[in-house]
Amino acid sequence: MERAALTAARWHRAASALFDLLLPAACAVCWRARAGHERELVCGACWLRARELPRPRCDRCGHPINLARPSAPCVWCPLLPPYVRAVRSAYAMPGGAAESIVHAFKYDGWHALGAAMARRMAALRFPPDVERERAALVPVPLASSRRRERGYNQSEVLAEGLARLWNLPMRTDLLARTRATTTQTRLTPGERQRNVANAFRSLADRGSLRGCHLVLVDDVVTTAATLNACAAALHDGGARIVSFVTFGRAPALGDRW
Repeated sequence: MERAALTAARWHRAASALFDLLLPAACAVCWRARAGHERELVCGACWLRARELPRPRCDRCGHPINLARPSAPCVWCPLLPPYVRAVRSAYAMPGGAAESIVHAFKYDGWHALGAAMARRMAALRFPPDVERERAALVPVPLASSRRRERGYNQSEVLAEGLARLWNLPMRTDLLARTRATTTQTRLTPGERQRNVANAFRSLADRGSLRGCHLVLVDDVVTTAATLNACAAALHDGGARIVSFVTFGRAPALGDRW
């Protein structure tokens, strides 16, 4: 029995090696053949071309500090309501391989990319009080029509990966989208806020969320309009404080990175 199992395993390895030789797996971004040791769907070269969010970063909002004016007030913190404790993002967007990774993840059906993206997000360090207090991860809800079209909620895929790595529960039962909204991509900051105003509501009773520190998860943040709308719903529903984590972040007005 053991010899038969060993022989089967050897044949499987040989067949896999032959398959990789004849039909090498392609990178989901650049479509070049991945090296045999590369098990992620994005090749190492593309990950190297993804620009990490520049450092140093603001301790609260995680936005890059303008080194030309290091003592100037943070331009991003004023976007956040007082009950949002901290925000962290892994990569700079738009442009570069990070944007291509997000595009493949959201629009080309590569939902399995979420595991590798979540691993990079999990390496982000928050202030000690956030890491000590965070009670659950809450993905930004997707409109049902868009979920049917895409087949999955990309924020939920990221939150699921983070939940395993941070050993936290993922809660999809705390927040709901009350209406579909226009895509935020081409909207001005003011239009973004109006677009998502009252678009989310808390599903939990206030007692169950009282005192909780929740972490909202999304793929990309630009003006934080969507995340702020979600945070407002959770705060109104009883959450004491909220933090955000995203894979990518777009520059604020005046940024030069």
